Amino acid sequence: MFEYCVTVESGFDVDDPGVSAASEWDLGSAHWFGGGEEIPQKWPLETYDNLTHSLVTQEARNRGIQDPFWFNSDGLYIFVHPGAPLFVSINPADNKGKLVLTSRVTSPYRPRPGGFLTKITSCKTANAKEAFQLAVENHLGKPTGYPDELMIRYPVWSTWAQYKSFISDVIVREFAKEIKDHGFTNSQLEIDDAWETCYGSKEVDKTRFPDMKKLTDDLKAEGFRVTIWTHPFINEDCTETLNEANSQGFLVKDMNGSIKTKWWNGNGSIVDFTKKDAQTWFINKHKAMMEANGIDGFKFDAGETSWNPQLPALNIPSDRSEDYPNLATQMYVETCSTFNNLTEVRSAYRTQKLPIFVRMIDKDSRWGDDNGLKSLVTTLLQMNMVGYSMVLPDMIGGNQYGSDVATKELFVRWLQANVFMPALQYALVPWNYDVESNETVQLSQKFNDLHAKFTPIVIKAMKKNIEDGSPVNPPIWWLDPTDENALKESTEFLLGEEILSAPILEENQGKRDIYLPKGSWKDGNTLKLYDGPMTIKDYEAPLSVLPYFVIVGSDADKILDPQSTGGAASCTAPVTIPTVLFLLLSLLR
Repeated sequence: MFEYCVTVESGFDVDDPGVSAASEWDLGSAHWFGGGEEIPQKWPLETYDNLTHSLVTQEARNRGIQDPFWFNSDGLYIFVHPGAPLFVSINPADNKGKLVLTSRVTSPYRPRPGGFLTKITSCKTANAKEAFQLAVENHLGKPTGYPDELMIRYPVWSTWAQYKSFISDVIVREFAKEIKDHGFTNSQLEIDDAWETCYGSKEVDKTRFPDMKKLTDDLKAEGFRVTIWTHPFINEDCTETLNEANSQGFLVKDMNGSIKTKWWNGNGSIVDFTKKDAQTWFINKHKAMMEANGIDGFKFDAGETSWNPQLPALNIPSDRSEDYPNLATQMYVETCSTFNNLTEVRSAYRTQKLPIFVRMIDKDSRWGDDNGLKSLVTTLLQMNMVGYSMVLPDMIGGNQYGSDVATKELFVRWLQANVFMPALQYALVPWNYDVESNETVQLSQKFNDLHAKFTPIVIKAMKKNIEDGSPVNPPIWWLDPTDENALKESTEFLLGEEILSAPILEENQGKRDIYLPKGSWKDGNTLKLYDGPMTIKDYEAPLSVLPYFVIVGSDADKILDPQSTGGAASCTAPVTIPTVLFLLLSLLR
């Protein structure tokens, strides 16, 4: 691998908050990747216009995952070391065609005695793939394990989108019965919001759940594991828990000493995970709740720095002082990861090493890249390209917030797009559609089975991710990082290096063009062979069809077509010399 790296440092005094230090990078004709989650989630990054924000995790614009890393198709990568009060701009209004990285001491950053040091490492390699691989070794790191295999293979069923906070023992039992009655498999049933006596108590509301332990025992007897939603907040009306935490100094304070903050479920405070004793207290409360009620695991919500009282006066360990304010997210997620491998979180900052699912932030029930179905694919690519490959896609069909409604078409297309991602999550249910024909139930079972069938490829990709950092769901240019068409593609993705998924992401469409990068491909629906690179025009994909392709001779091919020897299927692509050679070699094997 060719590589050339340079590290540049610049410092400035915080006594003058008007001072800033900026680095500019020409976007040029290259394609750019990296950074974090965003609304809209565009791909590649140069397609943004006038995007500017601080590089801290925040609830606004879905910025739950942020990383100070960018790279491009020319093989350049840029990594900003922790410690800079960093703002990023892509194609800013006054500086089009630029990526601008600015260090500036203003909110959400606070002054620091002795000033700030901005340290930027840039490396030049041959292409985007080599740039990413080098960044994994130098900066991003690799996970130490992967999530629960049952959670990967079979769907998670959540009470959230269907019932929101209107849940009870009766509703959960009814939900479980419907899942079973309709013949669906499961990895677990997740009890979402509104099970606590008050937010933060970690004690079960007996009016809604008179005997949670009996409920979980009964669900387990029916083949369900049970997980539960939780969060880092303590509301003002949860006085006993709030006083307990506050008296021990376990809550985040702002620079004036206030513990008050707001979140989507009211006014309260948030646990300070930068304090070891507060972490232990939080863990013990959850373990006690877990053991008393037969809970198998947790969905940990929130964690973004913006939920803290602003500006937060965190307890910053001397060896991690440069991570302020994202340290709050880091240490929250690290605390969550001490539980088992059913754990999921939704926020992340330089926590790629953790062996847990990172969930996409809540998606809306719509079609576009403005947090709808299109963004399911671009968010998947974005997370993988900053080193988070253990991706838990959000609920199939979105969350039906406000006036948004997941139509049958949107629900099924969403499920199809999800099939070759690491896991499936239902919260809207397929039996609410076309009750007479039951078609949505049948299609859901079909695509659940397809996901389960190829789960060995997901696990294989996760093991490779642990070994060398290779993404589980890379963009299609991963197979040929010099391919201009592949570098621009935002509606297709790979599973490992063996499966290409090309879901329908547009409303009222039954066909699409599909770009196949370099390689010998087999159609997952027809078993026809194609030799890439090439474009298949107007691939027919009615609602019952998910377009996908496997590399001929791969493990995925053996799962798809156990009788295959790698040739013999009809070929609709032009017969090129590489295709002929491949077929001849297949016959000789």
